Amino acid sequence: MTVMPKPLNVEVAEFLNKFDFSACVACGTCSNGCPVTATPGMEEWDIRKVMRMLAYGMVDEVVDSDFPWLCTGCGRCAYSCPMDVDIPAVMAHMKSLRDRDKVPGSLHKGMQNNVDTGNNLAIAREEYLEGMLDLGNDLAEECPGFYVPVDKQDAKILFFPNSKEVYGDFEDQFWWWKVFYAAREDWTVPSEGWEAVDWALFTGNYAANKFLAKRKIDYMHKFNIERMIMPDCGGGSYGCRKGMDTCVLEDPNNEVGFTYLYEYLVGIIRDGRIRLDKSVNAGRRFTWHDSCKHGRELERHFGKGYYDEPRWIIRQCVDDFADMTPNRGLNYCCGAGGGMWPAPFDDQSAWHGRRKFDQIKRTGADVVVVGCSNCRDQIMKRLPKYYTDYKYEVKYIWQLVAETLVLEPWEAELVDKAAALADAQWKAFGVDLSAGEY
Repeated sequence: MTVMPKPLNVEVAEFLNKFDFSACVACGTCSNGCPVTATPGMEEWDIRKVMRMLAYGMVDEVVDSDFPWLCTGCGRCAYSCPMDVDIPAVMAHMKSLRDRDKVPGSLHKGMQNNVDTGNNLAIAREEYLEGMLDLGNDLAEECPGFYVPVDKQDAKILFFPNSKEVYGDFEDQFWWWKVFYAAREDWTVPSEGWEAVDWALFTGNYAANKFLAKRKIDYMHKFNIERMIMPDCGGGSYGCRKGMDTCVLEDPNNEVGFTYLYEYLVGIIRDGRIRLDKSVNAGRRFTWHDSCKHGRELERHFGKGYYDEPRWIIRQCVDDFADMTPNRGLNYCCGAGGGMWPAPFDDQSAWHGRRKFDQIKRTGADVVVVGCSNCRDQIMKRLPKYYTDYKYEVKYIWQLVAETLVLEPWEAELVDKAAALADAQWKAFGVDLSAGEY
C-alpha cells in the first residue's frame, strides 16, 4: 500500500525540519534500546514506527496517542542512533502539541501550581516555613546548632527542596541537612519558588520551563548566591539546565554559578570537610543506578555526564561495590523518567523497568544507590510490586554519605551564634517559634 505524506502545520514543520528524518535508515537500533517497545496496550507501536509516521506527516496520530507520554526521555535511542537523530527532543515536542486539558494525570496541574505558587503541591508559604522551623528543631537534637537558613544573603550554596519531601517524606530532608551541618556549609533555601522539580520539562511546556529557570536565576541575583546545587531529580536538573541555557542565550547577564550534587559531594570529601566511616556499611553489597538525565542525556547535550563521580563517592563509603551491566551510557532506564513516576501508567512504567530489576538482581546487591528522586521512588516503590523474587534497599547517594558521616558537634560558641541567627530569622518571617509539630 502506498502512503502519501500529509501536509504539516507551519510551526510543526519548522520544528521537525531541525531533524533530518531522511537520514533515518529505519535500522531499528532505536527500538531495540527503547524501554517503551512492546509496552502493554501498545504492542504494535515502537519508536521506529513513530519516527516513520512523523516523516509522513502523521503528527496528529502521534500526538493523540499515549506514545509520547510513555517515552521516558531516557535518550538510549539517540545514544545508539547511527544517524544521531535527537529522538527525545522530538517526543518532547509531541507532548507540547497536546491540549493542556488532555495532559495525562496530574502533570499539568502540578506544573501550573509550580508556576502560580512556587511548588507542585501549592504548599502555602506559612506552612512551608513552619515546617522548616519544626524539622530543623528536630534535627538540632542530634546536631546542636542546626537550623534551616532561609533567604540568607550572600550564601555560598543554594539548595532547592522537593515538594514531596516538604509535604510528606519529611525526614528525607535530613540527609542533605546533615551533610551541610558536617561540612559547616554556608547554605540557604528560598522562602518562595523553592520547588526542585520541573514538570514543565515532562509536559513539553517550553515557556514554563524558561519561567521556572528564570525564577531561580533572579533569586540568585537578588540574594547574591555563589552557586546553586542543581536539583537532584533528573527532570529538575536537566530541565533547569535547559531553561537556564535559554535564558543565557537571551541575555548573558542571566549566567549564574551552579554545581551538580556529585561535584559538590566529591569536593567536600576530597577537601576533608567531612569524614566518613566505611565500617558502618560492612557486610552489605552496594550498586549504582546511572540516572539517564544525569548521565547520557547530560553528556549528549551539555558535554558532561556523571559516571565516575558517583562511583568514587560510593567507594569512599563502602568496601563492597558491584556495578550493573550494562552501565554508564548504555545503562537501562528504570522506567520513571519523562513524568512516568507520577503519571497514571503504572503497568507500562513497571514494564519499562523490567530490565532494571534484572540488572539489580544480577549484581547480588543489598542496596541500590541512586541520585534522582524519581528513580528512587520507582526502584523502591513501584518495581518491587511487580517483581517480587529479589529484595533490596534503595538509598540516595547523599543519604549514603549522611549515614556514613562521622558527625562532629559544633563548638559551643558556634551553637550559640546559630541559635541567635535562627531566632532572628524566624521572627523576621513572623513564624511562631512555639508552633506545634509539622
